[in-house]
Amino acid sequence: MGRLAGRVALVTGASRGIGRAVAKRFAAEGAEVVCVARTQGALEELDDEIAALGAGKAVLCPLDLREFDRIDQVAAALFERFGRLDVLVGNAGDIGGGLGPVGHYKPKHVAEAFDLNVIANWRLIRAFEPLLRASAAGRAMFVTSGAARAALPYWGIYAASKAALEAMVLSWAAEVERISPLRVNLIDPGVVATRMRAIAFPGEDPTSLVQPDQVAGTFVDLAEATCTRHGEIVRISS
Repeated sequence: MGRLAGRVALVTGASRGIGRAVAKRFAAEGAEVVCVARTQGALEELDDEIAALGAGKAVLCPLDLREFDRIDQVAAALFERFGRLDVLVGNAGDIGGGLGPVGHYKPKHVAEAFDLNVIANWRLIRAFEPLLRASAAGRAMFVTSGAARAALPYWGIYAASKAALEAMVLSWAAEVERISPLRVNLIDPGVVATRMRAIAFPGEDPTSLVQPDQVAGTFVDLAEATCTRHGEIVRISS
């Protein structure tokens, strides 16, 4: 009996990095985890790793979150299967083709960053709020970045998309605060050894950084039915 025993959780970007670590930790704590990612092979490997834990289990969901209408289809399927969703983790993100001067970004990279970091998360909120509110203790959390508030050179597009995410999620938190037991937060994991970090800093030694499994515990804290934190940007210190 883990801290998330009996809870149904959905994690986006679950095939690698923080999403993978969170999906495995949730399963180890007894949750049934709907693992969303684009790469079927990586999801199957994750399924094997979760099965080896002998605790919770995985439901594999190959999905490109930029195919927005399919998010609605997944929500309908989960309603049919579970009738609710206890935990939503919006982790998948895009760095917009890498770092660069604001005026030099290609339009397609700007669109990709905003589509995944903002619009896809809005579609998740839109599709899954009814299922989260059907839970006795719904919990939602979205991964943000300190870049949203730091005005760093060359991070402009990624930072702008994360700032938009923060504004949207905090507004949603304020909307549901008095009408539902649903709790909504953002998580700023700090500097973590992920593929996105490697794109931004290709010469950096990833072994010198915090590893994804070292930040997964905070996600468990916010996913528990007993968690009362709400409307916060929860920062994980490195």
